[in-house]
Amino acid sequence: MSTQYLRVDPRLERGDDVYEALVEMHRDLDEEQSRLANARLILLLSNHIGDADVLDEAMRIARRGVTE
Repeated sequence: MSTQYLRVDPRLERGDDVYEALVEMHRDLDEEQSRLANARLILLLSNHIGDADVLDEAMRIARRGVTE
């Protein structure tokens, strides 16, 4: 299945810095707090994207990546 809406080409500037910020976001959180922080981040970014078709495709691709 090819992507129709979601851009999957590398576009993130300073990817290492973003990764480091994600790690830092989880510092000193227990497992449940970490899950909640991830869920909040996903909802914030989903709202920012604001396109249900893009989000649906992203969810399909993300799930496929862990179930295959």
